[in-house]
Amino acid sequence: MYPPPAPARRDFISVTLSPGRSYDGGRGLRRRSCWRKWKQLSRLQRTVVLFLLVVLMLFGLLSYVHVADEWAAVDSRSAAAWQMRPANPPVLPAPQKAAENPEAVAGLSPQKPQRHFRRGPPNLQIRAPEGDPQERRQDQAQKRAEVVGEAGWGAEAQRDGLSWRGAGTKPQQGTEPPGKKAEFPPRPSPKAARIQPNPASQNARQKAVVDAFLHAWAGYRKFAWGHDELKPLTRSFSEWFGLGLTLIDALDTMWILGLKKEFQEARNWVSKRLLFQKDVDVNLFESTIRILGGLLSAFHLSGDVLFLNKAEDFGNRLMPAFRTPSKIPYSDVNIGTGVAHPPRWTSDSTVAEVTSIQLEFRELSRLTGDKKFQEAAEEVTRRVHGLHGKLDGLVPMFINTNSGSFTHLGVFTLGARADSYYEYLLKQWIQGGKKERQLLEDYLEAVDGIRKHLLARSEPRKLTFVGELNHGRFSAKMDHLVCFLPGTLALGAHHGLPAEHMELAQALMDTCYQMYRQMETGLSPEIAHFNLQRTKAVKDVQVKAADRHNLLRPETVESLFYLHRLTGDRKYQDWGWEILRSFNTYTRVPSGGYSSISNVQDPRHPQPRDKMESFFLGETLKYLYLLFSDDPDLLSLDTYVFNTEAHPLPIWAPS
Repeated sequence: MYPPPAPARRDFISVTLSPGRSYDGGRGLRRRSCWRKWKQLSRLQRTVVLFLLVVLMLFGLLSYVHVADEWAAVDSRSAAAWQMRPANPPVLPAPQKAAENPEAVAGLSPQKPQRHFRRGPPNLQIRAPEGDPQERRQDQAQKRAEVVGEAGWGAEAQRDGLSWRGAGTKPQQGTEPPGKKAEFPPRPSPKAARIQPNPASQNARQKAVVDAFLHAWAGYRKFAWGHDELKPLTRSFSEWFGLGLTLIDALDTMWILGLKKEFQEARNWVSKRLLFQKDVDVNLFESTIRILGGLLSAFHLSGDVLFLNKAEDFGNRLMPAFRTPSKIPYSDVNIGTGVAHPPRWTSDSTVAEVTSIQLEFRELSRLTGDKKFQEAAEEVTRRVHGLHGKLDGLVPMFINTNSGSFTHLGVFTLGARADSYYEYLLKQWIQGGKKERQLLEDYLEAVDGIRKHLLARSEPRKLTFVGELNHGRFSAKMDHLVCFLPGTLALGAHHGLPAEHMELAQALMDTCYQMYRQMETGLSPEIAHFNLQRTKAVKDVQVKAADRHNLLRPETVESLFYLHRLTGDRKYQDWGWEILRSFNTYTRVPSGGYSSISNVQDPRHPQPRDKMESFFLGETLKYLYLLFSDDPDLLSLDTYVFNTEAHPLPIWAPS
């Protein structure tokens, strides 16, 4: 039999068309599929997705607003800074035109900053200043310029910078304290400080100081330009406030040393790059003495209103620190947000910090006519004057910002945390024309307290030194910081205080010199302990391992300057020359800059610490230069008073 035939094969395509719908390539099916997937998500999952979408939208909106504000701020900053010159300015040869940027100078190639570790706040957030306040400040600057002198110097002056002219006369004392209804500020020092007109008039030792400054400046300029501090060994930089601390601290030093090109270049940076609308905390004391003091001093010496405008802006940003229950300021303030606060570990401020800002705030009020700066600073002085807890004029180290009372009672020192309180009592009295009797009485009482409680003599050389008192127990410990005291005592004697102050100043000056001479490197340790046992086999100055570092501090050369200026004894110049040679031998870095060292007792291995503090340029080298001068009219002590960062401010004439 034959098998049955296979069924017939049919090939066909079945198409189903739904009425009222058209073919769209499956997009409708995909939409329905995505919706079904969304509906399949749990309520929590859908909430998370929606939240992320909202966050992304908000982030995009904020980014747009921030970028728009920055572009608006660029337009508002395009106006040129107002400038002015003082009446009867000094006469020096016109400076050479400075390069627009530091890399343009021959011999200094552009450098990429190396990696570094910051000890200040990380990731500084820079915010552009608002346009309206900037316009208001420019309007105020124009009014000031119309009162003080000629506003603006014309296109040529703005292009080439300051006009340096030289003079050989002392500045007039035409300054007055701010009046109760000051409409416009008084003019700056009518004649800027007597500056030696050319390098030929500098003696050999002054030229050595200029060489040291230029070497330090070359390192800063090449490796740390516009940053706070140079790290000379690693050829990089470190930040504290992110405000060009070394540059501002060195402005008046460059002017005094006659470094015209360097000053003009730094001035250009201040004009174009120094902006204070920055989300960063600054220490009230350190930023006042270095930045505010440096800007005020640069204004007085150069007559350039740019520095006064910057000083006023910065002073306004420091004012929130005084908004405390006790009127004793917080230690830190954010200059961008205006939020002030004490240190994270305590609600106390140090006495030296809150009582060593008065010279600068008082002078800012005198120049701007705004009394708020002076009133806030002097309120601190008044409150400290009436506090309990002093010992014959000596003050404790800490004060509480809430209660306004001293804390940690029973500990008295002239070193860290208390030192400049005593310095500013005398210097405020001098600054104000010797009229504020309470300041003088507090200072005289404190000097008597030092004599009564803190003075002792070492063995075997019978060196007079200032120790510390801890709950009735005397410690033969003396910080290098205390070496400001000989100069302060000598300054007081020059202004009519008892002659015995000068005798004590000379005795303490010998001690501070021995703190250098008895070290193998010729450089002083940070802290010295004095031998009180009668034995000739031991040196007077003893040093502990933790205290044998040297930070390039200025206090000893500062006092040497005062002692030489006021006695004429050349031995003080010789002592300063020894110190400068030791700095050059053990701290100078060949590639540029100077470095603090860790061991002043080991000349073979001083152990450099890779840090050049701003005060080395702002104070140490400035005082050395003035020490080696035999001209008593170069920053006369009858015309200027130096703040605790060596920035000269004018003495007010009696009203």
